Amino acid sequence: MFSLLAKKPWYLLALPVAVLLGVLGYRGGIGLHAGGGGNAELAAVGAGAEVSTANGFSSGPAQPEVAASTAIGPGLPVDLRAVFERGRDLYAFARELRAAADAGDAEAAWMVSRIHDYCGVYAMDPRGYALDSSTLASMGLSDVPGLNAARERVSVGCVGFTTADAIGRGVILQERQQAAAAGNLAAEAALLAMGEPLKRDADYRRGLVERVLNSQDPEAFLAVSSAMGVTAAGDDAYRGMVAGDQFSQLAWQVAACRLGLACGPNSMLMTSYCANGGICSKDPGQDFESFVYDAAVPRQSEGRMNQLVDSLRGARGGKR
Repeated sequence: MFSLLAKKPWYLLALPVAVLLGVLGYRGGIGLHAGGGGNAELAAVGAGAEVSTANGFSSGPAQPEVAASTAIGPGLPVDLRAVFERGRDLYAFARELRAAADAGDAEAAWMVSRIHDYCGVYAMDPRGYALDSSTLASMGLSDVPGLNAARERVSVGCVGFTTADAIGRGVILQERQQAAAAGNLAAEAALLAMGEPLKRDADYRRGLVERVLNSQDPEAFLAVSSAMGVTAAGDDAYRGMVAGDQFSQLAWQVAACRLGLACGPNSMLMTSYCANGGICSKDPGQDFESFVYDAAVPRQSEGRMNQLVDSLRGARGGKR
């Protein structure tokens, strides 16, 4: 996802990266496909993003309330994001959402893309994913106590998906284009972060980021975050905005958490980073924001990070 100035190294497994990739067979990236939410260096996906429930798999501290959905398909739950965050039977839920998305439900189209992003690595090879998990468990990786639990949450939540589902970047791109065309802002922001904005001119891109900022929608914040990191450096479209370096990207993500995104220890966001990206906290009870400040923000930069986050929450126009 992105490079970080860290006061201590990320807790990637107590193994050389080459060994980790060998064990996992290098099955792919995580979260939001560099859009919304899924950078391999703790950016979004991510994923991108969200912190509200304990996914129904293990106990944890109470989390902020997940924002309610803005469009409801016939027979669907009122809060699609909360159902996704619980992480149960995502295969069946994605099928329900797909039908609603095809009928024009923008939120359903966005959420089915979130499910496919979350389950994509598992779906590439479920049996191989289980074998990798077993191998990692046998290695006794005490420095990463949450890894096995995170991979188990993915396996349980994504059961039913197979290679035949052909989940990949192209599918998720199409789903997000459909959702954006139907009016979902988070999907539109995710397209920008994937390098596939609906329009490429500077006025559109700046206007999109301003709409995300004005929306104060945590999912849209997470979705746009990786576009606001180092890839935005030197881009006049984002002049004067919180953009252009790794702290900017993190600020958008932390702001998303403070706005109600599910970012707790067992959230989809933390699970994706750990299970599919090997980016795990040594403290399995640590939430995303605490992890960021503990592992990615030098103490002398905490004040600046807080200023950036505060300028995003409740601000308009993203001025520094």
